[in-house]
Amino acid sequence: MPNRRPKRFVVGITGASGAIFAKRTITLLKELGCEQHIIVTTYAKRLLRDELAMNAIDIHALADIPEGDNPEDHQIFLHPITDVGASPATGSFRHDGMIVVPCSSNTLGAIANGIGDNLLIRAAAVSLKERLPLILLHREAPLSLIDIENMRTVTLAGAIVNPINPGYYLLPSSISDLVDFVVGRTLDLLDIDHDLNIRWDERIPKSH
Repeated sequence: MPNRRPKRFVVGITGASGAIFAKRTITLLKELGCEQHIIVTTYAKRLLRDELAMNAIDIHALADIPEGDNPEDHQIFLHPITDVGASPATGSFRHDGMIVVPCSSNTLGAIANGIGDNLLIRAAAVSLKERLPLILLHREAPLSLIDIENMRTVTLAGAIVNPINPGYYLLPSSISDLVDFVVGRTLDLLDIDHDLNIRWDERIPKSH
């Protein structure tokens, strides 16, 4: 019998605002013992600088890994965006889902139209052709007709568009509560057990 590997996910980060959602997703997947293959676009590097004060891609900060630890010891692997021959670019690389967080309209359009000129878009195309989960956390507003048509296209192809749109029925008291709602729903879509407080039924008083 083959050895069972931990759950493995591809995480793409693009230049749409919302770096905090990427950081929380990566940190939680690490805490849950998942293997991660991270791809950061060129525009996302500026996003990390502007929103998380990272002058370079800092996996230690993104995943809350102690300085001095090797991220690969935590099953976290960073792939250059230009390396279209990296493992996530091939269908023989089996994983349990790909998350693009945040997902810009530019990346949404590229995925919808099959433009595979960088590793993130190529990995997304492979996820679709292999019928592996692809979750796109789109974060742009308002939506143009082009965005809507691209969402329709990727949905028909098998992706799930999960907009960064938190719920308020849990009476959030902090930005962290709003972030956890979105990230928790994303983990739900990938069938990952977690303890984030996002359940409506847990707020309904029990009848006696």
